[in-house]
Amino acid sequence: MSLQQTPQSRVFVELLPWADRGRENYLLSGGETLPGLRRPLSSAPAQTPSREVHVSGTAEVSASPDRAQVVVRVSSTKEAAAEAKKSVCRRLDYITQSLRQQGVQSENVTVTKDFKRLENAYHMEAEVCITFTEFGKMQNICNFLVEKLDSSVVISQPQFYHMPGSVDNLRRQACLAAVENAWRKAQEVCNLVGQTLGKPLIIKEEETKEWEGQIDDPQSSRLSNSLTVQQKIKSATMHAASKVFITFEVKGREKKKKHI
Repeated sequence: MSLQQTPQSRVFVELLPWADRGRENYLLSGGETLPGLRRPLSSAPAQTPSREVHVSGTAEVSASPDRAQVVVRVSSTKEAAAEAKKSVCRRLDYITQSLRQQGVQSENVTVTKDFKRLENAYHMEAEVCITFTEFGKMQNICNFLVEKLDSSVVISQPQFYHMPGSVDNLRRQACLAAVENAWRKAQEVCNLVGQTLGKPLIIKEEETKEWEGQIDDPQSSRLSNSLTVQQKIKSATMHAASKVFITFEVKGREKKKKHI
């Protein structure tokens, strides 16, 4: 009696990508899973793990204020309205003319006037707001006006500040400087151990901060009006700091071919 041959069973296993090597089950051709199978060893050569160098870099930059504003106030109180206006306008014309002669552009000068009636008199007040980009010129003009005008003209202390966008620009400068410092550090490390620095793989800014003036400056506790011009500039100086973390690829140095 002849034995009936058992039909051969064929199992088709779908090979998963190497990135999925952590999965425990493998797919069969019919969509079923076959538990317990372990991936066969790949015939492809194993990739050499990449070599890396991890460094951090820090930088701090600062910028002095680039603008200053001074307000000149002129006022007069008279029994007659015309006399109050005449007194103020006469000195106001002298101030604006002096500014033009000193090279101050009209777009940097703003004039406002206020006229009101008191109990038995009329009061007029005018303000001249001047924006300076040259601090030496500002001091010369203020000293000139104090000398030429009487005590009814009040000149405010200069207020120093930065143009819009200056802080953002300062942050960028700090970050770029920190990246450059980290790159130099990695370059020196690779040179020390006889390797070549490759391309950056990760660049991460871990910390950034900005502040005005000196953190532990005792002058900052003084009243603003008692500070000198240089102290005001120092207290209005902006600082920005950045800390970055960078991972670089490390390459071995190529051996020079010997010429026969």
